[in-house]
Amino acid sequence: MTKPSALDHLRVLDLTRVRAGPTCCRVLADFGADVIKIEAPDGVDPNEGMSGPRLGYDMQNLHRNKRSITLNLKEVQGREVLYRLVEQADVVVENYRPDVKDRLGLAYETLAAINPRIILASVSGFGQDGPYRTRAGFDQIAQGMGGLMWITGQPGQGPMRAGAAVADSTAGLYAAVGILVALAEREKSGRGQWVHTSLLQAQIALCDFQAARYLVDRAVPPQAGNDHPYSTPMGVLETADGFINIGVGGEGQWISFCQAIGHPELASHPDFARQDQRFANRPKLAAVLAPVMKTRPSAEWLDLFEVHSVPAGPIYRMDEVFADPQVRHLGIAEKVTHPDTGEIELIGQPVVLTRTPAAIVTPIPDKGVHTEEILVTAGYSPNDIARFRADGVI
Repeated sequence: MTKPSALDHLRVLDLTRVRAGPTCCRVLADFGADVIKIEAPDGVDPNEGMSGPRLGYDMQNLHRNKRSITLNLKEVQGREVLYRLVEQADVVVENYRPDVKDRLGLAYETLAAINPRIILASVSGFGQDGPYRTRAGFDQIAQGMGGLMWITGQPGQGPMRAGAAVADSTAGLYAAVGILVALAEREKSGRGQWVHTSLLQAQIALCDFQAARYLVDRAVPPQAGNDHPYSTPMGVLETADGFINIGVGGEGQWISFCQAIGHPELASHPDFARQDQRFANRPKLAAVLAPVMKTRPSAEWLDLFEVHSVPAGPIYRMDEVFADPQVRHLGIAEKVTHPDTGEIELIGQPVVLTRTPAAIVTPIPDKGVHTEEILVTAGYSPNDIARFRADGVI
C-alpha cells in the first residue's frame, strides 16, 4: 500500500491515550502525516494498559500508521528531548487533564516559545478552564452530562447510554477539524495556535437539533425510543422475522408507504393524512401498522419499499454490517498485516478524497520501536541515546 500523501509534509507528536486523542491523531496519520506516538517507558505510567492489550482490536484500530518512541516526561531530560522534537514538529496533540499538562511543561505558551509555528491540540473532559477543569472525563460521563442519555432509550425506562463511545470519538474528530483549520490559517499568518475541545462540548454539539430545540424553544426533549422525535412513521417496525427501519419524511412518502403495505386508504384517513395528525396519533398508527408489518418477512418489505421509493433499511448485527454488498463496495474495512497477528482488517476513514485518499499502511508499532531513529533525526548521538537509556529517559 502506498503511503498517503495529503498530509505527508506534517509531523505530529501524539501524546494521547485511551480514545479521543488517538482518534484525532488517527485521522492525521491515515492521510499521511508522520505521527510520532510518544509513550512512557514500561513501569512509568500507573495507568498503563488502560486501553487494553497492545495487539487487541482497539489499540490496533486507533494506532495504525504511527511511529513509536518511549520518553519519560516526568524527567527533566525527557521534557528536554520533547522540546527538541517540538522544534521540528507542526502539531502536538495531548489529552491530559489541564493541570497535568501544566505540570509537565506542555502549556501552549511554553511550546510556542520553542516553535512559534506549533499547533497544540488539547482534548479534555470538561474544558481547559472553569470549575470542572481538573476532573477526569470519560465518555459515558460526558454522554450523561451532555444530555444524550436522557434522549436515548425507551420512555419511562431510565437513561440509556449509546452503544459506542460517541463523546470520545466526536471530540477527537472536532480536534482534527480544529487542527486542519489552524494549519490552513498558518499558511496566512505563519503562526500556530492553541486548539482545544472537550468531551462535554463535543457531546452537546453532537446532540445538535435536540440541544437547539431546548435553546430556541426551551422544550426539554423526551426519550422516544426507536421513534423519531417528531416525525412518524419513522423508526423501527417489527416484521414476520425480525425488524427493519423505515423513514417516512413527507406526505408524498406517506402515500407511497400506504401503497407499499397494501393499505392506500390510510393515506387519507382523518387521523393520519397529515404529519401533525400522524404524530398526534402515533400510538394509534403504531397499533394499525403492527399486524400489517408482521405479515411479511423483512426482505420482502424492503423490496416493496424500494419499488415504492420509501426509505427503509435492515437492522444489522455487526457481522451482517460487513457482509452487506454496499459496505463491501465502499471498502471501509481495510486490510493490514501485522508481523505477530498476521493479516487483519481495521476501520478505514469514512471520507473519500479522489486524488489523495487515506489508507492504512502499517499496523500499530511495537512500543518504542522507532525511538533511536527519531532521536537520531532530532540530532542526538549514539552516546546520547545510550545515556538516555541508562538514565531511564527512554
